[in-house]
Amino acid sequence: METPGSQSSLHRANLERVVRAVRMAGSLTQAEIARTTGLSAATVSNIVRELKDGGTVEVTPTSSGGRRARSVSLSGDSGIVVGVDFGHTHLRVAVGNLAHRVLAEEAEPLDVDASAEQGLQRAEQLVGRLITAAGISPGKIVGVGLGVPGPIDVESGVLGSTAILPGWVGTNPREDLAARLGVPVHVDNDANLGALGELVWGAGRGATDLAYIKVASGVGAGLVINGRIYRGPGGTAGEIGHITLDESGPVCRCGNRGCLETFAAARHVLPLLHSAHGTDLTVARMVELARAGDPGCRRVIGDVGRHIGSAVASLCNLLNPSRVVLGGELAEAGELVLGPIRESVSRYAIPSAARQLEVVPGALGGRSEVLGALALVLSEMGDSSLLEETRPADAPALA
Repeated sequence: METPGSQSSLHRANLERVVRAVRMAGSLTQAEIARTTGLSAATVSNIVRELKDGGTVEVTPTSSGGRRARSVSLSGDSGIVVGVDFGHTHLRVAVGNLAHRVLAEEAEPLDVDASAEQGLQRAEQLVGRLITAAGISPGKIVGVGLGVPGPIDVESGVLGSTAILPGWVGTNPREDLAARLGVPVHVDNDANLGALGELVWGAGRGATDLAYIKVASGVGAGLVINGRIYRGPGGTAGEIGHITLDESGPVCRCGNRGCLETFAAARHVLPLLHSAHGTDLTVARMVELARAGDPGCRRVIGDVGRHIGSAVASLCNLLNPSRVVLGGELAEAGELVLGPIRESVSRYAIPSAARQLEVVPGALGGRSEVLGALALVLSEMGDSSLLEETRPADAPALA
């Protein structure tokens, strides 16, 4: 029995701090672990040795700053995490281990009018196929991250109003998928998962405060504050698409007029170019044409950037993030959209906030949400089971 404040209790807490730091980063040198946890180099060295002997972590030679170092990551046998991402027209699944290595990944088209039951059945089948192909025992799965394009009630897990997957409104995809797979499922909206994916694997690495802006069929934002996703008490934080830009503007699906979404989302923007490029125009094609010099496409993308920048300026004034990451297909336009965003931020944000802000394109493309789903499991799972299951047989139990 441990007593709070006892030597054994302190040792246990230090073990968990090290495991948590490595779990979230994927791999760290011992010097980085010391900086992240605040523990001394000697303490980290002893803990890493103990965790390595117990099979919890793997240690491999590396270099840091031109010097030899040792990279610490969780053991590849510690467990498996699964990410499932539902989008407007796609289903993507990824399987990874606790060392942040993606072992299998696949995407397939999804009918936007499919019911939640049909979509989750497809997900169950795709997860099973990837697990089998990777030669993984289902018993090694420690959790599943699930991304859906719509607001999620934090308490109940029920999906709120969404125009992107209308057949899913009022369902509880977390409970439904957990029942199908027999493992814990963690659910969040696509923008939050995009933020997590870029934070852990992509353009957000190294930042502790950022906003991930996703522009697709809708417009949303994932907010990271002090290294963690901020969802708000009802799970609706980051609905940047419904910031009002023009009270006399077009009616939005939310019932208000002139929301950012009515000036930036694909279903509102693409019709502006139908007369010149036909009704089959996609965002990817619009970006391609703009990069090739098409004046209409360049003008529309520039206008979208300026509108997004106005909303980002409001975020800067309220939250003062250090980085904004633009995701979705629009990010492929590069400076054609990023330049106008920065111009609006410079114009409408307070100067000190604007000076500190970086505006960068996402690094993960269409994979950001599914990788974010993997990161969601890694952030939500505990460390106790890892320490218990991998300790040497002759080691004392860590109570």
